[in-house]
Amino acid sequence: MESGGIFWLIFLLMMFQPMLQKHLLETSRRKVIHSIERKRNSRVIVLAHRQETMSFFGFPLVRYIDLHDSEQILRALRLTDPELPVDLVLHTPGGLVLAASQIARAIKKHPGKVTVFVPHYAMSGGTLIALAADEIVMTEHAVLGPVDPQLGQYAAASILKVMEKKPVSEVDDQTIILADQSEKAIAQVRNRVKELLADRMPDDQADEVARMLSEGRWTHDHPITVEDARSFGLNVSTDMPQEFLDLMTMYPQPVRQQPSVEYLPFPYRSRPGNGADSRT
Repeated sequence: MESGGIFWLIFLLMMFQPMLQKHLLETSRRKVIHSIERKRNSRVIVLAHRQETMSFFGFPLVRYIDLHDSEQILRALRLTDPELPVDLVLHTPGGLVLAASQIARAIKKHPGKVTVFVPHYAMSGGTLIALAADEIVMTEHAVLGPVDPQLGQYAAASILKVMEKKPVSEVDDQTIILADQSEKAIAQVRNRVKELLADRMPDDQADEVARMLSEGRWTHDHPITVEDARSFGLNVSTDMPQEFLDLMTMYPQPVRQQPSVEYLPFPYRSRPGNGADSRT
């Protein structure tokens, strides 16, 4: 073969390699999901947002909960027998309140048991969805987060603080408008959380939890641990099946030239007098 032909062959292989890798990864995911469904007799739905490698050039794209996600999850629920349990895996930084609210209300109304699995984190809108489940299963160090609304780059609660600390005459019109929107947004999210918790706990407790999560008591990335969630009265378990952890390894971050975390990917067990044994 001439050198020119070899060059184009290599070029085509390099161009189609990401597509092939993506196809193989998606096939592996479906096999694991199907295996879990058969074992648990449930419908498994995964909502995972990571930096996936997109297009031929490998540019990472950060994703959040959007209306496409809510459309797909609502469709999956419509295709599920009402009495069949649903296992929803969440790995997300959050996203649109509208989309998260649609998902939360849909799983709240599903007659069968809905279990949310949080292997690592489900912040903001992800927490709103988790609150609608019958049970939340988290790993020991997984976290949820506050659901206080954000208006652009600012927390709604922080915008209201400006109005509290300065006379109206010293505040520009745009900030006054944002403060009006912030007040409405916080009230709306608080009412939504209270609605989701209505039959999970007493009314006064649901109101307190809803206020605590929506009022901006913490920064938006404040981690709510398993212990915190239980203290709120949420039904949280740490009995995370290994199958869900294995499934999450199939949603990798894009490969970097130099990994920031590196280790031998084998189970290590202690051997008396000989250190660790990495053999499986």
